[in-house]
Amino acid sequence: MTTRIAVVVGNPSPNSRTRQVAEDLATKIAEVTGSEIDETIELAEVTDEIFEWKSDRLNTLTERLATADYAVIATPTYKASYTGLLKAFLDRYDAGGLHGLTAIPVFTIGSPAHALAVETTLRPLLVELGASVPTKGLAFPTAKFDDRANVLDEWVDSQKVYLPQRG
Repeated sequence: MTTRIAVVVGNPSPNSRTRQVAEDLATKIAEVTGSEIDETIELAEVTDEIFEWKSDRLNTLTERLATADYAVIATPTYKASYTGLLKAFLDRYDAGGLHGLTAIPVFTIGSPAHALAVETTLRPLLVELGASVPTKGLAFPTAKFDDRANVLDEWVDSQKVYLPQRG
């Protein structure tokens, strides 16, 4: 049975560096796990519906995330935390609503001062929602965007022991 990776991008700007980092990381995780990658959930595309609790479009997106095996949940750092857009999306789940999901939290950071924010803000939220978060979160420095392949390879090499290997 093939496993599936969801990618959720909480950047309010579409087609951001955060999205590119998240998609590149998902590709590297797929190489380790043998998973297929779903179409990216770009929250910038649903800002007009994010607070509509009866949104078929958002219900479809929340179902895609909840039924994935893995998820890369990525956000730029805003005020030493995740974006309100990502929080509003994740608020659609009850406690335990992501049970069975292995989540990888990712922050794009502009300053090393924000390196711990991924661990102290997003990880606890994902755990509260029932996701398993076995890896260290990735605090990706945007200054290294052009060298992202190497940064991501280093992170995956250090964390792949926590991800099931391709058979």
